[in-house]
Amino acid sequence: MNQNKKTLYFLGITLTYFLVQVATGFAMTFYYRPTVIEAFAFVQYIMTEANFGWLIRSVHQWSASMMVLMMILHVFRVYLIVLTPSFGVIGYSLPWDQIAYWAVKIVTYLPSYSCSRITFGRVIIGSASVGQSTFTRFYSLRTFVLPSTWSSCDYY
Repeated sequence: MNQNKKTLYFLGITLTYFLVQVATGFAMTFYYRPTVIEAFAFVQYIMTEANFGWLIRSVHQWSASMMVLMMILHVFRVYLIVLTPSFGVIGYSLPWDQIAYWAVKIVTYLPSYSCSRITFGRVIIGSASVGQSTFTRFYSLRTFVLPSTWSSCDYY
């Protein structure tokens, strides 16, 4: 199955659960009173005395949980869009020639326009300048971190 279709399925399922949330939430508003004193009592009323109230509230509760789960799975799918270029950029640096050196320099200094530059630079570069520590970190990312992240995301 096409990767894009799988991603859209998660969005479609999430949207479906959202619409179920809207419908069941609307149905419960006829019985619910949003006050501190009466809220719990009216939830109990919906669950025990209102016609099909137990079903409506249960569907509402379960669809909320499933909507969150589908959204998390969708985020994992979208996350793969970041992983794929990461494989390419880091793999491009492994020959460690002049082109690779300058590519690493550019990629690691891209966040310099944001406030996270200092933290990101120290973590990824590993020192004050691009060198052996950067190469070792990129190699570790390419051979251990990215493949394990990819395999954990690919099951969804």
